Amino acid sequence: MQVIEVMIKDVKTVRATDNVKDASQIMKENDIGSLIVVSGSGEAIGIITERDIVIDVVAEGKNAEETKIEEIMSKNLITISPEKSLEEAADIMTEHNIKRLPVIYQGKLVGIVTASDLITYEKRLIEKLSKLFALSPVKKIGG
Repeated sequence: MQVIEVMIKDVKTVRATDNVKDASQIMKENDIGSLIVVSGSGEAIGIITERDIVIDVVAEGKNAEETKIEEIMSKNLITISPEKSLEEAADIMTEHNIKRLPVIYQGKLVGIVTASDLITYEKRLIEKLSKLFALSPVKKIGG
């Protein structure tokens, strides 16, 4: 199974110069925990998460309207391409201790895959296979 088959295609983005309050509002309205930060040309240059906001803004007593995303975003963006396998995505997430992977194709942001997406997919597979075993009678050997 490839990343393209489970990735979220409608990726919400913000600019590095936007403020944290606006980013928080986008997250709230879309019920999501992160936003990809893009440059003026649309290139993915970072990510901001709920944790970034809590640790770097709220806990530090900063003003969310005055704090720019570029001040708290993760800049070393780790990405994956859409044709990679879900196992490769899981390996990258585990290796880098991250839960979200922007999906990049030919230099453009085309999606995002999260640890939750991988777990949900795996859960659906297990449910389907368990139905198969529930429907199949057990055959005795030597009978």
